[in-house]
Amino acid sequence: MATTESTEGKRGPQRIGAPAAMRHAAGQLAQLLGCELGAVSALKATDEGWSADVEVVEIERIPDTASVMASYRVQLDAQGELLGYERIRRYARGQIDR
Repeated sequence: MATTESTEGKRGPQRIGAPAAMRHAAGQLAQLLGCELGAVSALKATDEGWSADVEVVEIERIPDTASVMASYRVQLDAQGELLGYERIRRYARGQIDR
């Protein structure tokens, strides 16, 4: 595990960067759900690590615009390990927010 020196000389785990956090959030959620990834639509640093909103295809239909999408909020620790997730929204792929 990578460590960093703080100004007080203590060593602690290093927080992964935003690009790595996005990859970790999307990859771990896709693996758990067995769904096709859409996109990471939000990412923010938290006291515990990272929070990301990840879009996935829950039900694939033809045409694509009829597919059912879902938005999941994913919580990661500072090193990018999954702490938890919850589905926050389901919608048709072609739906546009108002």
